[in-house]
Amino acid sequence: MSIRVERDKETGVAVVTLDRPEKHNAITLAMARELGAVWRGFRYEDEVRAVVVTGAGGRAFCTGIDRSVDVPQPSSPYTIDDPLLALGPKANDLWKPVVAAVEGMACGGAFYLLGEAEFLIAGESATFFDPHTTYGMVSAFETIHLARKMPYGELARMALMGTAERISARRAYETGLVSEVTEPGGALEAAREAAAVIASYPTEAVQGTVRALWSAGEAARAQALAHAPHLVALGNLPPERQAELFTRRRPGASDGHRLR
Repeated sequence: MSIRVERDKETGVAVVTLDRPEKHNAITLAMARELGAVWRGFRYEDEVRAVVVTGAGGRAFCTGIDRSVDVPQPSSPYTIDDPLLALGPKANDLWKPVVAAVEGMACGGAFYLLGEAEFLIAGESATFFDPHTTYGMVSAFETIHLARKMPYGELARMALMGTAERISARRAYETGLVSEVTEPGGALEAAREAAAVIASYPTEAVQGTVRALWSAGEAARAQALAHAPHLVALGNLPPERQAELFTRRRPGASDGHRLR
C-alpha cells in the first residue's frame, strides 16, 4: 500500500506517510480512499492523540493527484467528482491535531491535506506552488483550503502565477503558511517533537481547541466550497487540452522556475 502508518504508543503520536516517492507521492484513487480510512480509523484509537503527516523520499511532500488517473465526470455542471474532497482529516471528522512535515515540493492537490493540518513545519529546501492555471484548470478547492493559512495577496499570486513561480520555505514562514523552518531533512523530527508535546496534554481539551479553531472560519469556507464545483466546471479546459498543455512543458522546466 502507498500509505504507511507508524504509531508510537509511548508518545501517543502517529506518523502517516504518503509512500510513493518514485511518483513524488502523487495521489492515486486507491491512496485517497486509504487515507480517508486512516483518518476515520484514528477516531477510534484512543492511544493516538496527535498525528504527523509527511511524504516519503524527501523530493516531495505530495504533488496532488496522479495525472495518469482517469476520473470520469458527470455531465451536469452542478456537480463534480473529485476524489480528493475527503483527503484531509477534517473532511473525515477527525479532530485530533495534525501537524504536517513538508520536504521538497508541495503543490496542487497537496493543499487539500495541508489546508486541514493545524500547522506546517518545512525543511529549508521545501517549495510550494499551484500549477492549475498553467494547465488550463481552475484553482478552486486548493485556494479555498489555503485561505485560512495565507494572506489574500500571497495566495492569489501563488494561484495565478502557476508553475512560473515557487514559494520557498522561508517565504512561506514569513507569510504564515509555515510555522517553523528546519534544516533540510529535519521537518519530520521537528513535527514529531511538536506533536508529542501536544499529545501529552489532556486530549479532550486539545480536540476541543482544534474544533474551536476550525469553527472560526468554517461557515465562510463551507460557502466557498459550495461554489467551487461550478467554477471548476465552467473554467476548466477539456481534459485533452489540459493534457496537451501538460505534455508541452519545456525540458527541465520543473527545476527552472523562479523561487522567492
